[in-house]
Amino acid sequence: MQIPSLTHGQMAVMARYRGDILDLAQRQTVTNPSFRRLYNHGNLQFTYCLWGLMPGSLGDEESPFNECSHAYLATAKALLAHMATMPAAERQAKALISDIDADMVRSGASWILCQFSGEAFSTGAVIEPRWRDMVFHLPSLAALLVTMAALMTAAWSIFRLPSPRAGTV
Repeated sequence: MQIPSLTHGQMAVMARYRGDILDLAQRQTVTNPSFRRLYNHGNLQFTYCLWGLMPGSLGDEESPFNECSHAYLATAKALLAHMATMPAAERQAKALISDIDADMVRSGASWILCQFSGEAFSTGAVIEPRWRDMVFHLPSLAALLVTMAALMTAAWSIFRLPSPRAGTV
């Protein structure tokens, strides 16, 4: 299933509404294969993108996580458009589309482009971060190193050998 691309500016707006889109999707009791495919692909893509936690993944075109952010947000937009065709979700989905559209106009979102803005995505392919580029992207590298240091400190504090007690027989 093909997923239309997003401009870089649209990404920031879609990121603000992604939670509302998923909330609406989770409330649907009658679904179809296209809905489930978009919903599952979006969640899988979001996980591959480290849950959107990497710094600069939305705003920094040089981020190794920017392309996968385009993918999960484009999927969220496609999911919302699909829900607008579903009888049970149509009214709420169209209201949300209207809110998002107004927000995009206010922020001039369609004018902000980047190298991934014209790229179409597919539910048949998962976009992975460019792991090799993390070495050259300081915010991503710093986040990774801080996370690794925190995990190593936690492991050390949990698994360190107890020190011998003075005065015990």
